Amino acid sequence: MTTAAIIGCGDVSGVHAAAIRAVEDSELIAVCDTDPAALAAAVERYGVPGFGDHRTLLSQLRPDVAHVCTPHHQHVPVALDLLDAGVHVLVEKPLAHTVGEAERLVEAAERTDTRIGVCFQNRYNATSQAARQLLDSGEVGAVLGASATVMWTRTPDYYRRKPWRGKWETAGGGLLINQVIHTLDLVQWLVGGVVDVKGNASTRLYGDLIEVEDTAEMLLAHEGGSRSVVYGSLANVVHAPVTIEITAERGTLSIRGDLTTTYADGRVETVKERRASSTGRAYWGVSHEVLIRDFYARLGDEESFWISPREAMKSLRVLKDVYIQSDLVQNRLTTVG
Repeated sequence: MTTAAIIGCGDVSGVHAAAIRAVEDSELIAVCDTDPAALAAAVERYGVPGFGDHRTLLSQLRPDVAHVCTPHHQHVPVALDLLDAGVHVLVEKPLAHTVGEAERLVEAAERTDTRIGVCFQNRYNATSQAARQLLDSGEVGAVLGASATVMWTRTPDYYRRKPWRGKWETAGGGLLINQVIHTLDLVQWLVGGVVDVKGNASTRLYGDLIEVEDTAEMLLAHEGGSRSVVYGSLANVVHAPVTIEITAERGTLSIRGDLTTTYADGRVETVKERRASSTGRAYWGVSHEVLIRDFYARLGDEESFWISPREAMKSLRVLKDVYIQSDLVQNRLTTVG
């Protein structure tokens, strides 16, 4: 039996709780949050003990795994305490709110035998896995380039309910670090490592409400010579489907919900994506449970979990490079980095 605790009882914690309960031989034994109201709601919902501080939880219970679902700036301090206690850790994205904090966690993770993974669950999507297998097979030839879009919407209440989301010091950024990061991770995972970044982040809609960006664009140069264009905005009026289009020598792969591959010889193949569960928001994707199941299954492995802190650093460094180039954050580099 794998025992688990959830630290941070915000929106995404419900997806983690549902996944824990869906995985065979796993049990949620505790929840933790510094907000008394959020903690009380989680205790009532899940029927497990609640703690206002993760250190108190560790002093009274010793779960096998702890899921860190806190605001971004709390990810690293909490994860370090868990690793020190010998508890396996699964951290929601982003790895950290700054590169410096992320590097602390990378170093700690590589000094311990305790397992730590990062929730880039969209790598487990049926479409992502099929695209990766097709590209690795060589059937469509070398990748020439790619494009991706994240055109979503947010209301002022999204930021007012949880003000940490709109601040550099606590969120580490806006659209890029909180929404686009999943798509950026997939682009660099599918197309190849990023060797050069040119981009800009700006606030087009909510400049009177938040410090961070709601719109961004970037041009990425990848290992091997291909390039990608990525655009995102929270100023859209609806949640449009995320798109990733990869152009290769002998075909084009288009992810928009499902994966459609159009070959140069005229063949067209489609891979259907799994349907999202009723837990959480549809735009969170369908694969938290798949990732969590795999993470639990690999706890006894000698090697690190494949989506490790070092792996998660790749997309974090890219988006931070965009911030550094942006007028929006030039006077805030100490909190952005």
